[in-house]
Amino acid sequence: MSMKELSMDRICRKSYNERDLYTIRGKGMTLQQLKYLVTVAESGSISEAAQKLLFRSQVLVRQFKIWKKEMGVTAFSRSSKGVVITREGEELLAYSRMLLEQADIMQEHFGKDKNRTPKFSVSCQHYSFAVNAFVDLVKQYDASQYNFILRETQTGEIIDDVAQGKSEVGILYLSAHNEEVLTKLMKKNGLVFEELFVAEPHVFICREHPLANKKEITLDDLQPYPYLVYEQGERNSFFILLRSF
Repeated sequence: MSMKELSMDRICRKSYNERDLYTIRGKGMTLQQLKYLVTVAESGSISEAAQKLLFRSQVLVRQFKIWKKEMGVTAFSRSSKGVVITREGEELLAYSRMLLEQADIMQEHFGKDKNRTPKFSVSCQHYSFAVNAFVDLVKQYDASQYNFILRETQTGEIIDDVAQGKSEVGILYLSAHNEEVLTKLMKKNGLVFEELFVAEPHVFICREHPLANKKEITLDDLQPYPYLVYEQGERNSFFILLRSF
């Protein structure tokens, strides 16, 4: 039987070898091939990715050509330091990770193991109140009977995590600057926002700080000091919470 006659199911179940990397025309990419794409992107080097996948570098190079021929996508470009993912490669990578995560969730849900440990996952930015609440929750239950996961990530990924089933709950901060965009994204993904509380701006300083004796602190008082914001990755422009002082 030729490689083209093999079913996608058989390709997915085969061990790592050169034959696995051939795509059946008209049937798209296999989950195994998506894993190759993610491995190369995370490694930043064809040779390093090949070592992790236990086959030759030439096999991955051939795979790049297949992706370009079959899907019209140039996922990577070469550089002096290795490979750099292209813009269309970034989009393909995002879909690949989403599909692989969904496949893992499906495997976990429908797997043969009847003694699966229940999972509870929360995605949020680095909010101290969220961490404290999560710790209090874990203390209420037998940690050996559950898998508790706290994912500290970026705003866009929080929405993605809940929409894709990676987390049961996501914790976000809405303000006048981001509420419209985030509300649309949540509605688009079929999510519901429940308000926990209204947070007022706070300034945390030590007792010896020059502003410590002031009863009120204005934005003008903060003008001389550095201003930091959370890094939001490629979607940073969508989620800027405040403007610079």
